[in-house]
Amino acid sequence: MRDDLSVINGLLKVRVISRRQLPKISDQSKGYNTLYVCGTDEYGTATETKAIQEGLSPKAVCDKYHAIHKKVYEWFNIGFDHFGRTTTQHQTEITQDIFNKIDTNGFTSILTNEIMNNGDRFLADRFVSGECPMCGYDDARGDQCDACGKLVNAVELKDPKCHLCKKTPVIKQSSHIFLELDKLQEKVGDYLEKKLSEDNHWSANAISIVKGWIKGGLEKRCITRDLMWGTPVPREEFNNKVFYVWFDAPIGYLSITKDLIGKDWTKWWKNPDDVQLYQFIGKDNVAFHGVMFPCTLMAANDGYTIVNHVCATEYLNYEDTKFSKSRGTGVFGDMAMETGIEADIWRFYLLYMRPENQDTAFSWDDFSLKVNSELLANIGNFINRALSFCSTNFEVRSILSLSRRANQYMQAQAPWVSIKGDEQQKKRAGSVIGIVANVAYLIAILLSPIMPEISRRIREQCGLEELPAFSHSIICYLKKGHKIGNPKPLFTKMEKGKVDEWKAKFGGSATTEVSSKKEVRGGKKKGRKEEEKLTKVPQYAIPSKKVEVTMSNGVTTTPVVNTLLTTSTADKKKDGKVSTIMHR
Repeated sequence: MRDDLSVINGLLKVRVISRRQLPKISDQSKGYNTLYVCGTDEYGTATETKAIQEGLSPKAVCDKYHAIHKKVYEWFNIGFDHFGRTTTQHQTEITQDIFNKIDTNGFTSILTNEIMNNGDRFLADRFVSGECPMCGYDDARGDQCDACGKLVNAVELKDPKCHLCKKTPVIKQSSHIFLELDKLQEKVGDYLEKKLSEDNHWSANAISIVKGWIKGGLEKRCITRDLMWGTPVPREEFNNKVFYVWFDAPIGYLSITKDLIGKDWTKWWKNPDDVQLYQFIGKDNVAFHGVMFPCTLMAANDGYTIVNHVCATEYLNYEDTKFSKSRGTGVFGDMAMETGIEADIWRFYLLYMRPENQDTAFSWDDFSLKVNSELLANIGNFINRALSFCSTNFEVRSILSLSRRANQYMQAQAPWVSIKGDEQQKKRAGSVIGIVANVAYLIAILLSPIMPEISRRIREQCGLEELPAFSHSIICYLKKGHKIGNPKPLFTKMEKGKVDEWKAKFGGSATTEVSSKKEVRGGKKKGRKEEEKLTKVPQYAIPSKKVEVTMSNGVTTTPVVNTLLTTSTADKKKDGKVSTIMHR
């Protein structure tokens, strides 16, 4: 069950986009509504495995970890409008309805499948691990290899082992329902080609992955499993089986929306003309969201909203290896809460080194360097200097490059010198302090989606706590005669002793052994030019017509639906547009 920093990293990106580029849900004046929902994907083998390990029922395990995840995301100030789950009646109803329509439309078949069996039970894919038949990685799962990212079948693994008893399973036959992806090849291929030929926001790796799947040819894929914990298959002869989690889980996007807004869920999910659907996911989930889920909805042929854009990240690793809770390697959400480091500091660093174009790795040394140099010495220093001097001498109102330049400006103008001069020099000092105080407030606005608590503190120190919409125009927020609050230091230094302590505790590079070369996907060290690019102030535009819905999916009791829904109240405005962002 994952709640490592890579999952939190993804959730943060969605929230930043929703806050930076989209109006809030109540902003009817611009004709938009926004809705951000998330939830835990609770069915499937991983839950059954965890239940066996902990001696609990699957439901008890889901209840336990749903509460843990909810607490973690609240601490990180992710800001969901609703944090739901997939073990609901709405999930069952919508999943079974979609299946029945697919079945009626002739896109299913029943085939006898070879399944691993340990003598007591059929083993779902994740109950089996072994050597990947494609890349040779020795700890591949029975459904996907974590090293090469290829989808595999458990029966194809070399030297397979059962997770439960550690014995070598045998192959037995079992009847299952298949989704005939081959019949949907042309339709989904044409759809994707059309979307990729338009102005789009598909990442390069997502384009490569979906094109590879289409070029390789789609095949029938089994959508049922020999499990008890899952959405029941609505067929009498399959009453001892459930739907495969990757058929069931993406439908959680729909059911959790319905949990929150009731019958109005169809305004988002059966409204392809007015909704743009964006998916922000890890590259290992592109095939499911960019090909399989669209095929599912197309096969149902019930007017569903289908993905328009897929933005996939590369991998986030930990120091020089992978996150692994079982090996005690890496920082997970609940652990981050116990370090004593503020949530906003974690938010800043995770977004700073987000793996947009290549694999990156969380590093304690780099974390402390960025905190001490960019937050403490740069932003924190500027805010404190600007407001402290202002509170002593004048009334008045601060992301990295802007703060650094403002620091340079203040240093060059030296208002602490001119304030002691003649009347003209004092007026000049007043102008300088008025400018830097307003830059401080502007930085607070820019920081609000990244570090909301720090942003609030800056605004409080500026004496203007409201959070206005970001504007590309120059605005004097803190006008003549404005009284600022009490300036205080925003950040504290991250000392080397504590960094060494955390590295030892969470399995940093000095304490972690890499078990396989294929297990390492660490990012390259950034050069100076790359570092400088990261410190530039980003330009954010508020869309004039379209809005977005954001979602996330993961593995069992990991956020599966991280959804920001925004609508331009299409039921009131003919030209209103709605768009959706999905995210992993």
